[in-house]
Amino acid sequence: MPTISLQGRPYFYQERGTGEPLLLFHGFPFTGDSFRPQLDAAPKGVRLIVPDHRGFGQSALAPGVATMEAMAEDGLALLDALKISSAFVGGVSMGGYVAIALTRLDPGRVRGLLLLDTQSLADDEAGKARREATAQDVAKNGVGALVEGMLPKLMAPSVAPAVRARVEKMMRAQSPQAVAAASRGMATRLDGKDILSRFSGPCAIVVGVEDAITPVEKAKVMHELVAGSTLDVIAGAGHLANLEQPQALTPIIARLVERA
Repeated sequence: MPTISLQGRPYFYQERGTGEPLLLFHGFPFTGDSFRPQLDAAPKGVRLIVPDHRGFGQSALAPGVATMEAMAEDGLALLDALKISSAFVGGVSMGGYVAIALTRLDPGRVRGLLLLDTQSLADDEAGKARREATAQDVAKNGVGALVEGMLPKLMAPSVAPAVRARVEKMMRAQSPQAVAAASRGMATRLDGKDILSRFSGPCAIVVGVEDAITPVEKAKVMHELVAGSTLDVIAGAGHLANLEQPQALTPIIARLVERA
């Protein structure tokens, strides 16, 4: 399995297809396998690069809080290791936060953005408190309560039972330490409105019409911030549109890379 070493820490990634590189970051608390439909059928002309965030899946955990900037730096190191000077960058939910953080850190590396079921806003104080409570509970009691609380909100009620079961299995397999570190990292993230308002490359914004976590209204905020961006609202999908309605994402990715 392909990995790179980041200060002695294994960082796992999957790669499919050939053409324009698209670095995709997964959401919370998942792994790169949450992009399995895209990995199994990479859009024509696209080289998909999908890592596991630090501590998730097959990537080793780093000490301290897993900030969005730290995860973005991991992604930049992966691009360096693959000798990719610039790429399209995207992510789902927390992965979208990481994509925005990477754009802040090194905008010259970002040819275009794919923002899936995510938002540009930072947490308010109540949100930060909830993240900390989640981190403490998971560290003490494991991920069970988090899974039970999140699962009903993640997908549209009509989602196939097999997809729901796969998502639940992935969530339950994650390290409590990694989940706690990422929850704290999301609480510290910066507001992304300034970065998006200055971004001049192609940008595709995608949201499930039934997304209860980052609803359509938050996608519209990003659409208004990024001049020339596209907004696709996916029917029959909640917060994991790429898994719930994967056939809808393929043409969106194709249109995005064609705009480079």
